[in-house]
Amino acid sequence: MIEVKNLTKRYGSHCAVNNISFQVEEGQILGFLGPNGAGKSTTMNILTGYLSATDGTVTINGHDILEEPNEAKANIGYLPELPPLYMDMTVREYLDFMYDLKKCALPRKKHIAEICKVIKIEDVYNRLIKNLSKGYKQRVGMAQALIGNPPVLILDEPTVGLDPNQIIEIRSLIKALGKHHTVILSSHILSEIEAVCDRIVVINDGKIVADDTTENLTARFSEDRRLQVVVAGPAKETAELIAAIPGVEKVTLQNSKENGVATFAVDIAEGADIRRDLFVRLAQKEWPLLYSKPLAMSLEDIFISLTMGQNGGF
Repeated sequence: MIEVKNLTKRYGSHCAVNNISFQVEEGQILGFLGPNGAGKSTTMNILTGYLSATDGTVTINGHDILEEPNEAKANIGYLPELPPLYMDMTVREYLDFMYDLKKCALPRKKHIAEICKVIKIEDVYNRLIKNLSKGYKQRVGMAQALIGNPPVLILDEPTVGLDPNQIIEIRSLIKALGKHHTVILSSHILSEIEAVCDRIVVINDGKIVADDTTENLTARFSEDRRLQVVVAGPAKETAELIAAIPGVEKVTLQNSKENGVATFAVDIAEGADIRRDLFVRLAQKEWPLLYSKPLAMSLEDIFISLTMGQNGGF
């Protein structure tokens, strides 16, 4: 559905995007992540035809975005971070305007009514856009992206500035849209990406440093190098005891719901196995080891590791 091959974008001597390649299959929701200045926005702008590439190709549903721009763009619905809304129009006037602008051939009244029902903006259809809440404005932006029923949706920071309830509503909407569209979702909210996306691509310094599912990334990065340890013993002294074990890099005290019981996250050096040493030392103190298990890294931990150079990608 979407194929990016050897994509490069240079601004003079600066290489914003450096020879990246990835594919997005039909019906997949892809999370596109990267810190500021990583090349994420540049890539999104090339995908939507707003920028030309220095080298490489982008194909949307079989159409090259450079060679066949009209055909390629006809397959894309785009919601930028700041939706392109006309505040003095009503929702009806705006959607009619976008219908004409996109030269949509579907039955106007029926098509727009179906979009409004899916996006849940029927109750504000005749209201001025400037009088709508931020959440409704975002929904109107999504509605214009759906005009023409494009198979590909590209959503850039769709929940920025929304309150928690609005964020949950937009997330649910994106998941529902993913059943009938291929979606690329760019967001700085990692919990949002984790909740909605089937796959994640992380870009840093213009290069792709990860491309996998959240589950596979977590499994690959955790590698049993982090343990959750629960001990019936004094928190401070237990932390000091664990920190003194060879191979332990960091001990973090976590919240515990039980008095006299301490819970720790223990980061372990690569190749180290502290389990036997931990058991023996706790037994000598007569502090029972109640629980121990590998602690998976969060998506935030993985993102920091990838983009701060702690792991170097793969």
